[in-house]
Parts: sequence; C-alpha cells; structure tokens
Amino acid sequence: MGRLKSDQGQLFYEFHLSDAVPEHHLVREIDTALDLSWLRSELAPHYSSMGRPSIDLELMIRMLIVGYVFAIRHRSKSEASFVARPPPAHALCIA
Repeated sequence: MGRLKSDQGQLFYEFHLSDAVPEHHLVREIDTALDLSWLRSELAPHYSSMGRPSIDLELMIRMLIVGYVFAIRHRSKSEASFVARPPPAHALCIA
C-alpha cells in the first residue's frame, strides 16, 4: 500500500450542467418561466418525517415537463437526449 506514483486526476472530472445546455435552448426558457418554489410547502403535510427521504418534488416535476416537451418516454434517455435534439413541433405551442 502507500501512495500511488501516478496521478489520479483522470478519475475525476468537473461538469456543470449549465455549460452543457446551449444558451437559447428551450430547457432554459422553461426554467425561467416555471416557478415551483411553492411546491414543497404545499405538499409537505402529505409526506412522512420517518423513513427514507422522497424524490425531490421540484426535480421530479421539472423532469416530467422536460420529458413531455421533448417526447422522452424513458428516464434513462432523458439525460442525454434533451440537449442533442430540437424540440418536437407540439413543444413550440407553449404560451
């Protein structure tokens, strides 16, 4: 055991989601238009204080909206596909 003689920098990398999403992408417009700050306080009475923490409600709603807008049916595809392709025609009808 002991110290490794080679650098482990290649095992770690820095990633910022804001750098991966283009500046004028529809996801950024949805983010600025959608205010879900009220959600946690509104639904707090329906969640138990015991047990494992639940999925973040705001994140879940945002992922559902992105999945609907970009016609993503599987969660595993959502991370990679929303940046790479343009939105479908029905997504341009958002008022």
